[in-house]
Amino acid sequence: MNLERYFVKAELIPAIVVEDQTGDVLMLAYMNRESLAKTIETGYTWFYSRSRQELWNKGATSGNLQKVVSITADCDDDTLLVRVNQTGVACHTGNYTCFFQPVWNCKEEEKDAE
Repeated sequence: MNLERYFVKAELIPAIVVEDQTGDVLMLAYMNRESLAKTIETGYTWFYSRSRQELWNKGATSGNLQKVVSITADCDDDTLLVRVNQTGVACHTGNYTCFFQPVWNCKEEEKDAE
């Protein structure tokens, strides 16, 4: 399998991780060639930490593993959608998903306008 097509624009590619059963967006992380290859090889998510400058296997220390169901590239081959079966929580804060901090909600604005 030739993975080079996903790294033409950059050395790192965003990977959006989604719970396969529910469609919940769990997290966004980055993959390099090696982490994508290890993910495909092992069937569990591996990412590249931009802050630590190293590979990390999601759940290796916490037990909150992500078993990969499928990986799909977007139309430009520069973002991946990784569908997983999540064990435990996805976020290092202890939240199920990393996306739990409200920024803006148009439904709230509509409610206030009534």
